[in-house]
Amino acid sequence: MLNYPLKFKPILKDKIWGGTKLVTQFNKKSSSKNIGESWEISDVDESVSIVSNGDLKGISLRELVENYKWNLVGNNNYANFGTNFPLLIKFIDAKQDLSVQVHPNNELSKKRHNSFGKTEMWFVIQAEKDARLILGFNETITSEKYVQLLEEKNILSVLKDVYVKKGDAFFIETGTVHAIGAGIVLAEIQQTSDITYRIYDFDRVDSQGNTRELYTKLAVDALNFNKKIDTVRNYDSNVNTLNSVVDCNYFKTNLIPLSGKITLDYSQNDSFVIFMCVEGNATITIFNDTETIGFGETVLIPAIANEVIIESDNCKLLEVTV
Repeated sequence: MLNYPLKFKPILKDKIWGGTKLVTQFNKKSSSKNIGESWEISDVDESVSIVSNGDLKGISLRELVENYKWNLVGNNNYANFGTNFPLLIKFIDAKQDLSVQVHPNNELSKKRHNSFGKTEMWFVIQAEKDARLILGFNETITSEKYVQLLEEKNILSVLKDVYVKKGDAFFIETGTVHAIGAGIVLAEIQQTSDITYRIYDFDRVDSQGNTRELYTKLAVDALNFNKKIDTVRNYDSNVNTLNSVVDCNYFKTNLIPLSGKITLDYSQNDSFVIFMCVEGNATITIFNDTETIGFGETVLIPAIANEVIIESDNCKLLEVTV
């Protein structure tokens, strides 16, 4: 029965650039020293989330949508996406710089990969001193200039560095060249897609001495070469309030700083709700059933829940809907 907050077993991804913080600080379970990503809620093929709590423990997210349809995701989402869950939710730990990359839009992704595009957002949870992101170009260039700079291994000269701190938020539309820099842990909310065009990887090699594949030609048609791309998202931090961070065609994300008890009315909200805990801990109650959510955890609230009660002495949650 969809009468309680659903948790899922994290799907941990080893990455050449990953570290140990998702294990040591976010309580993920792994012996690996290179965990770069924790996929919290995923419907990507070969990486489908499994319920880890309650009566539905052991059931996959895909089975949940197939069995409960609009009761889980909402009428509009079910009409638009069918049994495909529309979002992919992650925590990312960048011990080293990630590759410079771009994601194709819906049209290009459908044509080339039969996939959704990959519009995404980032919320910085931790940032070491002088940690930075790459977000867009620092000047408008042509596709020919882009290819030339890659061949000369000088692409970094036209990429824009953005220095970050805890609590910073960014919206990355498809076509925006980007990379997460070393020393950053963040929450990532995105369309359900794993389509990435890696265009530069700092000439790194793996343990066998192999470089990772680059997608220079595919990326040319996907990139937005205009320097005027607005990625920074400013927001309020009013306590016990839904503070809007991102509101786009694919998802809406609010920050909720909590102190005490709040009751959220979702009776007019035709969507599931996801909570990501980015600080502290809380209890979440629906239909008189309570689940705890700690730092680095994620819960899914079914669309049929009209009311959610959250209690915490001191907590920050990201609230995500479609």
